[in-house]
Amino acid sequence: MIFKRAERGKAPVEPVTLKILVAGGFGVGKTTLVGAVSEIKPLRTEELLSEAGRPVDDTSGVSDKHTTTVAMDFGRITLREDLVLYVFGTPGQDRFWFLWDELATGALGAVVLADTRRLEDCFAAVDYFERRSIPFVVGVNCFEGASRYPAEVVRQALDLDPDVPVLMCDARERQSVKEVLIGVVQHAMAVAAAAREPATT
Repeated sequence: MIFKRAERGKAPVEPVTLKILVAGGFGVGKTTLVGAVSEIKPLRTEELLSEAGRPVDDTSGVSDKHTTTVAMDFGRITLREDLVLYVFGTPGQDRFWFLWDELATGALGAVVLADTRRLEDCFAAVDYFERRSIPFVVGVNCFEGASRYPAEVVRQALDLDPDVPVLMCDARERQSVKEVLIGVVQHAMAVAAAAREPATT
């Protein structure tokens, strides 16, 4: 009887877990993105903006924002039965960048979230991932009222390598965010495959 139960019982699938970072400037939509896609209640470390931080927090273009991430956002999404993504949103302000190295440890890849109204705010994130050879895609968060530009125009403005994907998205929409995360996984796999190819002389 015990043998039959073991025969009938299906062994649980142990999923592969992958870690993806979401980075970008202050108020670009990182917390919204993590919350839109997470299948669990996302962990958030938001605090109210204070008067003490006003001289160093550039709120131009995001004057309605009253909170900020001070450590990270965390969410989880199951892409397949055997593939789970852990999504970590990084803090956007300069004074919290010391946390990025810890968050980046073991990351498969990253999303640099961009706002075309404040494109320069994501330069630091692009530089960070390029220096550490962490594969990344640029997700252009299409805010209402913001000018829309073709992906190639954004690529030129950010001086990106030709192989870095530039994807349009809406950080509020689960399916849109899911497509960006799939783009990160695919890009990271392509980068890893290219690195394994023998060098030709």
